Amino acid sequence: MVQATQSGNIDSSRERIDWVDFSKGICIILVVLLNTNYGFEQASGVTTIFDNFNLWAQPFRMPDFFFIAGLFLMRRIDRPWRSYLDTKVVHFAYFYILWMTIWYVVRLPKYIDTMGLDSALMLYLESFIEPLGSLWFIYMLAVFFIAAKLLKNVPVWLVFLTAAILHSLSVDTGWRVIDEFASRFVYFYSGYVFAPYALRLASILKQQKIIVMLAGLTIWAVLNSWIVFAGFGQLPVISLILGFVGTGAVVASGVLLSKTRIGAPIRYLGANTIVVFLSYFLFSVAARIVLPRIDSSMDASVIVTLATIAGIIGPIIFERLVRDTPLAFLYKRPERFRIPQKSTNLSEIDSRTA
Repeated sequence: MVQATQSGNIDSSRERIDWVDFSKGICIILVVLLNTNYGFEQASGVTTIFDNFNLWAQPFRMPDFFFIAGLFLMRRIDRPWRSYLDTKVVHFAYFYILWMTIWYVVRLPKYIDTMGLDSALMLYLESFIEPLGSLWFIYMLAVFFIAAKLLKNVPVWLVFLTAAILHSLSVDTGWRVIDEFASRFVYFYSGYVFAPYALRLASILKQQKIIVMLAGLTIWAVLNSWIVFAGFGQLPVISLILGFVGTGAVVASGVLLSKTRIGAPIRYLGANTIVVFLSYFLFSVAARIVLPRIDSSMDASVIVTLATIAGIIGPIIFERLVRDTPLAFLYKRPERFRIPQKSTNLSEIDSRTA
């Protein structure tokens, strides 16, 4: 996700790393499926065939996203604070506040119905402190970028060990920022400090035969299934290991897809993850509401499948439609929401990845 430009669009100023986009494409599909399925089951009380699959993917679904988010930070962490805050904090804060507000307005009638007007209005203010819905990922990216910058001169082993311990403690304070930081920062920080090893691993994997990679991924999938469904997946240390091994498997899957011609749509999704992540809920929720009205006998799993597809494709189409219109601010941060740079060379800043 960090390879989205400051405007939220694809960075065309340099060659993208193909396996990174493929890996992110895999992850965004998993995220949309998870949240679409969860929302449908919460609203309807009907379970689907995706429950076990989502449980299986839980150990690596978000760790991989955060690992890749930190992957190219080494090249940018030494920027002056003014530039760093603009591209790494204000950037994500803008999109979080904008889309949190949209999310809130869309769901306001439901909030009023379930918690009353006063509490519903208070919820909006609380969302600046306690991230709303699945947008917590965007919120936490800003937090992680600040933390990484502040910890830049602290010994790597100390930060990593502390982050690993926090993850293993399964912190549950009830405050999402604190809990997610404790659970996820180890992966973001690992992407930052272990980037050379990840890139080297991907280079080695690129030299392997497809059949060998498929065999390795099959073995991993079976072992991951056994550990998760045996109830060991959330145990301290084991969950951390599963997160890193699963991240490696997603990286390998990205490399595997890059060796074929069938994964182009997945790569495109990976290059536009921020577009999908910000607005998928509008399309997936609309689809899962409309589809049963079109066919009341439609199977629950079919509804979730189609709603997931809508949540993935809808934002891509919508972003293209509004790109050169007054609605472009939905995916492109306007100049007035940027921190002026002393160099005044904003074009150079825009050409870099956010």
